[in-house]
Amino acid sequence: MRRMIGVQEVEDIALGAAVLGTGGGGDPYIGKLMATQSIGDHGPVELVTIDEMGDDEWSVSIAMMGAPTVMVEKIPGGGEAQHAFNAVQSYLGKPIKYIYSIEAGGINSTIPIALAAQLHMPLLDLDGMGRAFPEIQMVTHNLFGITATPFTMADEKGNSAVLATIDNRWMETFARSIAVNMGATAHIAAYAASGAQQREAAVYGTMSLAESIGRGIREARAAHADVVDHICDITKGYVIFHGKIVDVQRRTVAGFARGEAIIDGIAEDLGHQMSIQFQNENLMAAKDGAIVVSVPDLITMVEEETGEPITTEGLRYGFRVKVVAMPSHPHWRTPAALKVVGPQYFGYEGEFVPVEQRMRGA
Repeated sequence: MRRMIGVQEVEDIALGAAVLGTGGGGDPYIGKLMATQSIGDHGPVELVTIDEMGDDEWSVSIAMMGAPTVMVEKIPGGGEAQHAFNAVQSYLGKPIKYIYSIEAGGINSTIPIALAAQLHMPLLDLDGMGRAFPEIQMVTHNLFGITATPFTMADEKGNSAVLATIDNRWMETFARSIAVNMGATAHIAAYAASGAQQREAAVYGTMSLAESIGRGIREARAAHADVVDHICDITKGYVIFHGKIVDVQRRTVAGFARGEAIIDGIAEDLGHQMSIQFQNENLMAAKDGAIVVSVPDLITMVEEETGEPITTEGLRYGFRVKVVAMPSHPHWRTPAALKVVGPQYFGYEGEFVPVEQRMRGA
C-alpha cells in the first residue's frame, strides 16, 4: 500500500516516535522542523509498505548518531543527510530506491522523511528497532546477518567518511570515535538492504504506528480524555509509576548521554521511589530498588496530563510524570538478541523478564 504523508502526518509521527523512542533518538522538535520544511519545499512524501518493495530493490537508512544532549545546541546544517546518502550509493554501486528509518526515535524518525522529500524518493513503513537503542549494532538487521557496511558519515562542516568493518560491533567502535571528533553528532547512512532482506529482518509498520500514537494523543487532548490511557491502549503498555522527578544526573561520555533520573511517587505511588538508568535511551527502571522493566522492553516518561514524551536530555527537576513500559518486538526477545541488547550487555545484573510477565506477577 502506498499513501502520501504531509505536514500533519509528520507532526503526528514526530510525537508518536518520541513515545516509542524511550527517551532517545534525538530532539523530536528539531526533527519535525526539518521534515516539515522539506515537505514545504519539495512536496509530500510517499509512504510505502514492505509488500510494495521488490526483492532485488535496495533501501538505505538515514539517521543521526551521537549524544542527544549535544543535538539541542548543535543544529544540523541541512545538507548532511544527502551527503551521507550520496556517499553510500556511490560505494554500493547499485541504485537505492527507498529510504527508511533505522529506529523509532525523535529526530531519527523524521530525518528520513526530510531526505525522502528532498530526493523525491519513497519512504518505507518500517524500521530496524521498533524503538530506539544507543549503539550501531543494536538493529534487527544485525540479527539477520545484514552488515552496516558501507557506512557513511557527514557533519555540518562538510566533512564526510566512508567506513567498512569486519562486523557491526566494530562499526560502532570506529563510527563513535569519528562522531565524537565531528562534534559528538553526525549524520549517517547505513544498513543498505534489499527487499528480500527487509522482509526477513525489519520491524514492519513503525511509521504508521508512530503516526497512530501521535494522532491519538492529539485527539485525546482535544477531547480532554486520558492521554496516557490512550498511549497504553495502542502500544499494549502499562503505567508502572506516577511521580515527580527529584534528581537528574546526566553527563556526556564517549558520545553518549548517560545518567539516572530519580522519581518520588505521588498519588497511587506515594511513599515509593523509582530510579531510571539511561544511555541516550531509558534502559532500566527500578521501584524501591527492585527492577520493574529492563531493555529490550520500552520505558518512556510522559508528562502526567498531556502525555508529552520527555527525552533524556529534556528531563528536569520538578516534572510530574507517568512512566510507561511497553513490550518490545519479538525479534529482540531471542537468546541471540538479548546478547546484543539485554540488561547484561549494559552491565546490569539479572535476566530479562518480559514486561507483561512482570505485570502479571505484580
